[in-house]
Amino acid sequence: MIIDRLENIEKYASLNPLFAQAIQFLKGNDLNALPLGKTELMGKDLLVNVNETKPKSKADAKLETHRDFIDIQIPLSGTEIMGYTPTVDCQPADAPYNEAKDITFYQGEAQSYIEVKPGMFAIFFPQDGHAPGITPDGVKKIVVKVKA
Repeated sequence: MIIDRLENIEKYASLNPLFAQAIQFLKGNDLNALPLGKTELMGKDLLVNVNETKPKSKADAKLETHRDFIDIQIPLSGTEIMGYTPTVDCQPADAPYNEAKDITFYQGEAQSYIEVKPGMFAIFFPQDGHAPGITPDGVKKIVVKVKA
């Protein structure tokens, strides 16, 4: 997991061959003006999803992991709390994987939480269990899905 400010995102371009293209898109667009919905940047291997979350508490936020994709999550309209637990510590360890949606959900709350504010981003790799979307009011956010 990585948490940082958007002005530093270029420092992470070397972590994945598709990060450079994702960063170019993020730097080259007014993120707040992007319409809701999905945009494919490189077929199904790199896409941008702009959505609005509903209010969610820590108890309602399920830990999730992805096997095939890395998430770059960017809140736009407000502070979002994101939970984190290493995948190896997520319970139950044998939770069912949904291959079509590349997601596994786990029980229980995250081990730790961090505030991610507008102007910041979080990167979650397949080894990072995360519980995003914790906000009292919901937020508009961007999730960039990058083939791992």
